[in-house]
Amino acid sequence: MSLFVGTAFAKSPALSPTNMFDAAATPAHSIVGLSTLVLSVTLGIFLVVGGLLLYALIRYRHRPEDSTREPAQIYGSNQIELSWTVIPILIVVMLFLSTTRIILGTEAIPKPASALDVTVIGHQFWWEYRYPKLGIVTANELHIPISDPSKPTPTYLEMSSADVAHSFWVPRLAGKMDVIPNRLNTMWVDPPQPGLYLGQCAQYCGTQHAKMLLRVYADTPEQFAAWAAQQKQSAQQNLTNPVAAEGREVFLHSACINCHTVAGTIANGRFGPDLTHLASRDTIGAGPIKNTPENLRSWIDDPNIMKPGALMPSMHLNQHDLDVITAYLTTLQ
Repeated sequence: MSLFVGTAFAKSPALSPTNMFDAAATPAHSIVGLSTLVLSVTLGIFLVVGGLLLYALIRYRHRPEDSTREPAQIYGSNQIELSWTVIPILIVVMLFLSTTRIILGTEAIPKPASALDVTVIGHQFWWEYRYPKLGIVTANELHIPISDPSKPTPTYLEMSSADVAHSFWVPRLAGKMDVIPNRLNTMWVDPPQPGLYLGQCAQYCGTQHAKMLLRVYADTPEQFAAWAAQQKQSAQQNLTNPVAAEGREVFLHSACINCHTVAGTIANGRFGPDLTHLASRDTIGAGPIKNTPENLRSWIDDPNIMKPGALMPSMHLNQHDLDVITAYLTTLQ
């Protein structure tokens, strides 16, 4: 029954990109196994209880020939009371032991020397990613290498929050992990296949909680090495374009540098996302907005129009400054 339930979910024609039953990493596979077990047990309980109820309704229904006299009343049954006490206890103990085995199997295993370390910091309403061994800082789009089962290279995520409680959940890779201020929580993922895995902040953290999305790119070793090499460099700025060059000067002499960092410039703010390689990202606004020049310009003009509740204020720039800053930011590869 467990296999049937799991297969039914995995083969659903309306698979969601965040379907937890379409597991793509070891922790997620363990969770799917436990979930199908729990679903199987609860389905069995439902069928037994529903069957007994249906039998009682049919077997003891009122018939025209029944006497109007109240039937004999029977009080207490040691066998029935013992069964509905012992059986639930055994089921709970079995589920408890199964859950404990999964927890220990995912959290208590030793960390291999080949593991990649990533520091995850939750903000209202975006994600910051730091690769301490690589010297990389980025935002909202997490890149990790795939893990060959013959030579495991899992990614270990050490998580904390800069403000309120968040929760990191990419259902196809692992279970959700709370991201809490002044506390360090750790989880790991090891997708063997490249691809984009989507997730969501799973803890209400304010007005834009629903648009605090997660995008995890599992890259081949070659792709990840190329991405890391690019991220280690200062932004490749095409300043031969006079509009972009002017935009750089406007950007560096505005309040933007108080919140954002662009490596190789005087901009070293930490309150907002690192913009050093902004143009290389697929999205802005923590996932919900495609990164196009038009969307980027609208975002700079007033983020709250596109994402109400965003903590970035409107910069109140004139149309010319909006155009040149947008031109500059689109060069940050």
